[in-house]
This record gives sequence, structure tokens and C-alpha cells, in this order.
Amino acid sequence: MPQASVIVVGNEKGGAGKSTIAIHAATALLHAEAKVAVLDLDVRQQTTAHFFAHRRAWLEANGLAAPMPVENRLSAEAAALSTATDEEALARFHDAFAEASEAAEFVLIDTPGSDTAISRAAHGLADLIVTPMNDSFVDFDMLGVVDPVTLELKRHSLYSETVWNSRKARALKDRKTIDWVVLRNRLAPTEARNRKRLEERVETLSRKVGFRIGPGLRDRVIYRELFPFGLTVADLSPVIRPVAMSLQHVAARQELRALMTALGLSGFSDGEQIAAE
Repeated sequence: MPQASVIVVGNEKGGAGKSTIAIHAATALLHAEAKVAVLDLDVRQQTTAHFFAHRRAWLEANGLAAPMPVENRLSAEAAALSTATDEEALARFHDAFAEASEAAEFVLIDTPGSDTAISRAAHGLADLIVTPMNDSFVDFDMLGVVDPVTLELKRHSLYSETVWNSRKARALKDRKTIDWVVLRNRLAPTEARNRKRLEERVETLSRKVGFRIGPGLRDRVIYRELFPFGLTVADLSPVIRPVAMSLQHVAARQELRALMTALGLSGFSDGEQIAAE
């Protein structure tokens, strides 16, 4: 059996849009008829797990069908893992990961906005690491440190080092390269001087530590509107339409296609793979 491709959505800062990226990538793959397993490692927040629970409930209540992922929980009581030892948490993670890898073509892992043992373990298993960052120096600080006077890049930050170490260990162990994509997420609609400065620092750091830069998702109302139903713009169709449609929804689907292309998954988002306009 071919080994599942592992996609890890991560950084060590909350509020960057990790779960939003995770659920949209998962649903785009599902609509391309890929078999996707989802692991939510944020044992306290469980945003991705809640999203797919909402999805199942809404579809059942409305007598509708849409593709669902294989869900592998680390524990029946996920919050209890927050007090577990690293050894216990790692054992549960590896068990869930093994089951997910056997059941799916893609294993998509949503990680917490902090440094944990299971998050580091997930990064080490990745084929693709996806790191969303908001368009600000506040989020860039997670990746690199700038001089407070000149704003020139001084060095990489701890999360960049975590990914670097994961890539090095994976290369030594399996002779495989982990692809790393940093997504410019929630971009401001207008150009600004600060945005230009940030863009230059991101590009400089990308050359130093070896990540690719891709487009994320803008801060659109539609993404927030669909979340309570467990739906994304990939699900919208003449049958599944819980909110009024507009041209913004077409633009949002185009953003999702661009995101999937940036992640190297364009074969799973072209043509009619995402619900028709």
C-alpha cells in the first residue's frame, strides 16, 4: 500500500488561521474524491474536530450528503490529554496516526499554537508543513527576529528552528525532504508601507531557512458564516447553500484554488473538483 501523504498545519502562535486553513484544505481534497484523515492536536480548543462534528450534524439534520474525512481522535476526552504526561500523549498520538495512515491517502494534522511534544512529533512526520501567518510583524516574530531600529532581519526564531530540526532529522532518518510553505494569510485589501517591509523580510528569511511563500485566505465573512454549519466554500452547490450566494463566494473559491495550487495540490482543486460556481 502506498504511504499516506502527511500535511501538518502549524506554527507556535494562536490566531494565525491554522484551523481555517486546515478545514479548507481538507474539504478541497475531499471534494476531489481523495480519502482524508484528520487529526486535531489542539486538545483544548479542538476547532477542527468541532467543525467536522458540526458538518455531520448539519448534513444529517437537512438530509444532505457531503464528503466526510476519517476522524481519528487521540482520546474520547481530548481535554484530558492536556494534563497527560508527554509519554502518554505521544503514545496516543502515534496510535492515532498509525490508524489514520492506514485508512487514508492524506493525513491532515492541525497543531496547537504552542510548543508541545506531540506537535514536534507531528512536524517530524510531515511531508508538507503549512504555516499561515497574518500580515504583520507580530506574526513574523514567530519566524524571524528583526532589528528594532533598522527592521533588518537578524536571525530566525524558535519555530523556524523547530521546522529546521524536523527537516534535518527526517532527511537523516528517511532521506526525505519536508516541503515547507508559509502562507501570507488574511492580507489587507490595500497596499501599505508596512506590508511592503514585511514582504521583504519574509522573502529574505525564506531564502535563509528554505520555505516557499504562498497565498492564504483573506479575512472574508463567508469563511466565518459557514463554519457553524461545518461547511466551506468547497461545499457550496445548488443543493448545499445555507447562506445567500454572492460574487464574494466566487472570489473565495478562487482563493481556495490558489491556496491548493501553492501547496502543490493543484491536481485536487482544478476544474469542477471544488463545487461549481
